[in-house]
Amino acid sequence: MNAKKPILVIILFFLILFQAISGIFGGIGLIIDPSGETLQIPLEWLEGSPFKSYLIPGIILFIVLGVMPFLIFFGIRKRKLWGWQGSIFIGLALIIWIAVEIIIIGYQHDPPLQLIYGLVGIAILTVTNTASVKKFFRQTDKIQQ
Repeated sequence: MNAKKPILVIILFFLILFQAISGIFGGIGLIIDPSGETLQIPLEWLEGSPFKSYLIPGIILFIVLGVMPFLIFFGIRKRKLWGWQGSIFIGLALIIWIAVEIIIIGYQHDPPLQLIYGLVGIAILTVTNTASVKKFFRQTDKIQQ
């Protein structure tokens, strides 16, 4: 029995993949160059924060918003209930990341990355919590058991 994929499941799939790729490349960029210069992120933004460089934020970005969404991506692809549950975590983690970032460095509108990723986090949560997506993962999880 093969449950048909609702369009919102496909959208969720690509939102999580987008976040995974962004988090991995952004995290690697900050780990390789903790000054932020390569990614054109001023080190001055960290003044008054607990960080002296972007190394720790880069590691967190790489793991929590890069590697973890990549794993969740495979859960969604394999139609696992934990993939659906993980998408809730990723959406919340991304929104929290952006909120904390705005608290620490302020809102940076040029480029509008905080706005874009905040909207991605909201989109992930919204799509994940639609009835058709929930139903799809519940049905496929029952089929696989």
